[in-house]
Amino acid sequence: MVRSFRGEASPGMWRREAGTVVRRAVALPDRAVAPFAITAGFHIPRVPTEWAPHAHSLHELVWVRGGTLTSRVEDRVFTVSEGHGLWMPAGVVHGGRATAGAHFHDAFFAPDRTPFAFAFGEPKAIAMTPLLESLLAHLSRTDLDAAARARAESVVFDVLQPSERQFALQLPNDTRIDAIAEALLEDPGDCRSLEEWARWLGISDRTVTRAFRHSTGLSFAQWRQMLRVHRALTLLSEGFDVTTVSETLGYAQPSTFITAFRRVMGTTPGAFFDAVDGSPEGVRNPVSRVQNS
Repeated sequence: MVRSFRGEASPGMWRREAGTVVRRAVALPDRAVAPFAITAGFHIPRVPTEWAPHAHSLHELVWVRGGTLTSRVEDRVFTVSEGHGLWMPAGVVHGGRATAGAHFHDAFFAPDRTPFAFAFGEPKAIAMTPLLESLLAHLSRTDLDAAARARAESVVFDVLQPSERQFALQLPNDTRIDAIAEALLEDPGDCRSLEEWARWLGISDRTVTRAFRHSTGLSFAQWRQMLRVHRALTLLSEGFDVTTVSETLGYAQPSTFITAFRRVMGTTPGAFFDAVDGSPEGVRNPVSRVQNS
């Protein structure tokens, strides 16, 4: 079944789905009640949920199961899929969005008790290994004595590592081409050529080319391809099949989309989600419902 992707515009991230609930911030743990180095928990948003830009006095690690999380941090958009988390240092202003039904996990770290804080001075994608997830689930318990909690926290500090893939989309932040970026965030399937975008803005195509390369490090075509793969991760995790996603993102045929996805992610959509879920190659993924290709 094809579902609508259309909704209210949300500057700096993907078009907001109809029915999205906008919240001010994730509630912080009460340090007077839980004076721990790490406090963890989770909940399941029943509808698409967005958090307005905010900052925390604690470091935050967020990750999801059965969906994706998108976060806007200044000029970057992070897309966090299963198997990865996002580390957000204390004081960094960020907004976020979780897909409906995703198991949304978060853990807060007291800066004065976090020994590796100097190594994570900026947002980072984190490898959510089974060990790390198990430890954080263990720390979400309220019946741990101080010694047991200290032992688990020390292991978390040992195993928490950045992901090999830092999947962040750099936005231009260049007034000459920002309108192109915002239009493509609203509709990644817009297939206008670089020359057509240049005419739309009333500037030369050479100016557009140079502006994208200078501000993002990518050509216009590479940047749009990266943006589409970011959006594809969200759509695929929500259960849309490869054919529907390829059409939505403006590809003429699924094989072209799969090639673009492989170029950015190093694997096909089906294999990518199977690697997270542990399903055998060629078996329909029960979490993402992505048909392998």
